[in-house]
Amino acid sequence: MEGYVLGPVRAEGDGSRRVVEGSKVAALFALLVTSPDCRCKRKDIAEVLWEGVEDVGDLVNRVVADLRKRLGQESVPHSGKSGYCTLRVPVGDVDLLRFREKVKQAEGLTCKAQFELLGAALEEWDGEDEPLHGLSETGFHLRREELRAELMAAVYARLDAAYKSREVKWLREETEKWFERAPELPQIFRFYLLAHADLPDSQRERLIKKWEKRNGNADVDVQSAIDQVRGESRRPGGVLLPPVPDQLPGGRRKPIGQDELIGDLFEAVCEEQDAGNLALVLISGMAGVGKTTVAENLAGRLRERFPDGVLRGELNGFADGDVRPAEPDEVLDGFLAALPPYTTVTGTESKSNALRSALAHRSVLIVLDDALNAQQVLPLLPGDGTCAVIVTSRNDLLRLQSERKVLFRKMEPLHEADALEVLQEKVSAEDRAKHTMAFSELVDLCGRLPLALVVVARLLEGGARPLHTLPLLVQEMKEERKRAMLDTLDLPEHELSVRAALNCSVRVLNEQARLLLWQLAVHPGPSASWEAVMDLGRAVNEGTRTDRALVDLVAANLVELHGDRYGLHDLVRAFALRHVRPVSDGENAEIERATVRQVLEHQLHNVRACDRVLDRERTLPTGEPGAVRVTDPADLAEAMAFLDEEYPAVQRGIRLAINRRIDRYVWLLPMALVIYQWRRRLLDDARQNLRNAAEAAEAVAGPVDRAMVHRSLAGTHWRLGEYNLAVGNLRRAVWLSEEDRSTEGRLSLARTLHRLGLTLRKQGDRTGAEEALGRALELCREVSDRVGEAAVLNVLGAIDLDRGEHEQALRRCADALGVVERTTERSGLADVLFTLAKVHLARSERDEAITLYRQASDIYREQENWPNEDKVRMLFADVLVSAGDTDAAVRELERVIVLRERMDGEGVRGVRERLEGLR
Repeated sequence: MEGYVLGPVRAEGDGSRRVVEGSKVAALFALLVTSPDCRCKRKDIAEVLWEGVEDVGDLVNRVVADLRKRLGQESVPHSGKSGYCTLRVPVGDVDLLRFREKVKQAEGLTCKAQFELLGAALEEWDGEDEPLHGLSETGFHLRREELRAELMAAVYARLDAAYKSREVKWLREETEKWFERAPELPQIFRFYLLAHADLPDSQRERLIKKWEKRNGNADVDVQSAIDQVRGESRRPGGVLLPPVPDQLPGGRRKPIGQDELIGDLFEAVCEEQDAGNLALVLISGMAGVGKTTVAENLAGRLRERFPDGVLRGELNGFADGDVRPAEPDEVLDGFLAALPPYTTVTGTESKSNALRSALAHRSVLIVLDDALNAQQVLPLLPGDGTCAVIVTSRNDLLRLQSERKVLFRKMEPLHEADALEVLQEKVSAEDRAKHTMAFSELVDLCGRLPLALVVVARLLEGGARPLHTLPLLVQEMKEERKRAMLDTLDLPEHELSVRAALNCSVRVLNEQARLLLWQLAVHPGPSASWEAVMDLGRAVNEGTRTDRALVDLVAANLVELHGDRYGLHDLVRAFALRHVRPVSDGENAEIERATVRQVLEHQLHNVRACDRVLDRERTLPTGEPGAVRVTDPADLAEAMAFLDEEYPAVQRGIRLAINRRIDRYVWLLPMALVIYQWRRRLLDDARQNLRNAAEAAEAVAGPVDRAMVHRSLAGTHWRLGEYNLAVGNLRRAVWLSEEDRSTEGRLSLARTLHRLGLTLRKQGDRTGAEEALGRALELCREVSDRVGEAAVLNVLGAIDLDRGEHEQALRRCADALGVVERTTERSGLADVLFTLAKVHLARSERDEAITLYRQASDIYREQENWPNEDKVRMLFADVLVSAGDTDAAVRELERVIVLRERMDGEGVRGVRERLEGLR
């Protein structure tokens, strides 16, 4: 049901039956709604609806029945012998009931919340018509006046909430409308005066005298408002209030991409203020991220809520040049000079107490820009009350956060779209489109840091760099990044310099923090785990408190913490590599070499710990971990998750090893990583890594290990469909394995011949494949390699299947299954089950094939072998369709889509089309 009485009276029941405006049914509906508990005596109904008419019992019964018919018996139940008629509807179904409920809910809320909720309540009123419109019965006149009184009470309450919550613009506009409509109402006149306190004196006095002449002496509330706008104090003698300080600079540039942050902080400050609390905001972030601009824009938006003024203190915590950080004493002197009682006390503690006393009964906004530490800030804070303080700092000020309730926000570099807007703010749409790629590269080179973007934008704006030279500018910055220089982002004539800004952050660090920052710059990045960072400290001195240095760097916003990963902004890395030297030049080279080796050793042993879980049969000559921390994964899922997270850093580590020509890691790191890369189908990376590994292994590894590298490279080519290249590497691996007559050499030869046979089968050379596999089978049995034996038997079974020799294929696969089930090798088991499934399908044993396909795909999923799982499920879906189980086939294809999207996305469209055809 939906009913209205605050304008034209009408209602509509669930069956679309209506109560029409002006009818007796509408009058009864309105009477019930406006009666206590929506309940009215039949006698009262008769007196109001048929005033002066005798014996209207039948009429009352008829109109009640009509209302029940229109709204339903649940809304208008039978009264029995009670003599009452009752309306039972949810509060939300009638405008008056909704209005009263919202007004009631607003009681006891903060002023801001009251303002919002009362606004929602007043929206229930129909501004065009009076309440109970269309009802002419005399009995409704009094009720109409009562409703008008309720309306005005809510209006006054909202005006009061708006005044207390500093909704200045709204209050001015609303009081102008009400004052034009009802200038005689004292409360309307009162709030009009308060909202227009800036009227010229002469105009204001004429207005006051005119009102007093018409209405007589003002009541207490109106007189208080008159005194307030005249600037007269409550203190004896009527001393004029001092001028309100306003130290916020004008002409502020609106920051791009920070509307959400500013809006969030604005709401948080208002909420604290409405609750009568001090709002303490701390905005931190790295140099050049735009903290001051955000703070000043936030202060500008809040200014109207603080009638006693705005104070601003430049703390110069990270100022350039010879400017020293401001002492709290100096800032306190400036604040106290702007606030009565203009004290002349001395000493920081006394001045701090004087500031708190001066602000005790005032509502002042304080901006403290560029704080070095909490010691600078704490003496400058008001006590409890409705003041607010906005602090900016490059440091997270952990002590301040521990001692005071802080609204803390850490600023990050801009999102790409916002960064482009900063760069292109004064660039035409035509030029934006023309140089899209160059602008995108510049955003990346600037690390989306506002200061860097502004420097580049100023270069383009000033004509120093015409737009057609953008590709050249991009190339210059790329070269600078390689040399770890920041010359392009340095405009000292405009006081814009990324290098200078970062230098101010670094120069206040202690020795250990500077050393760790430099080591993190040497680390290839993009991020490192806590354990990896701790190992950096061990590269120099076992006694180094790397944990404390890391806390300092994170708090100083020189190290970024995302989740549990630590990293450097690209510009911080470039600056630190070039301009941070923790010790004398003679020792830096040795520390750098030790740091690089520690990084690579940490990566090698931790990747290898995961690799052992992925392939328990493989051996790598990595040696003992020594002075690095190794995290052993509990299971395969944990190993894959670790590698997922570390992969970008390990890839950069391999590049670092190549650049530094440290052969140990050039070949061992790719080998430790390759199984993971196969399972995640990161084949291009694997191919490139292993090519370098093969070259490095020639210089430092023995024949068996070199054969293993070529075998892994062949496996990568095989997965890429490059079978000729795979065969070439396998023949090289065969030759190397045959050089070693030991057990390890024979095992290497067996594994290589297995892979060679598998590849020759792919090329259609069954004879060559069987020859290689025959030798491999003999060697596997000779060295008791059951996993290898099962794998060879499985390929031989697949060749039998190729020939159509199903019985022989079944026997081979059954033998392979018997061998592999005596091992713990899950991937090998899945391979055999997959081949067996195909054999049973060829024998028209579809039910057995379905069972085996399901088992194989589940194992591949458990092993997180995405490519193999994808292959099996695609074939499995075909079998399920042929069996008439379309729903199961759909589930298999949905999983295939997930897998392909996680990999390179190739073939997703075709699978989707196939899926749609089944649905």
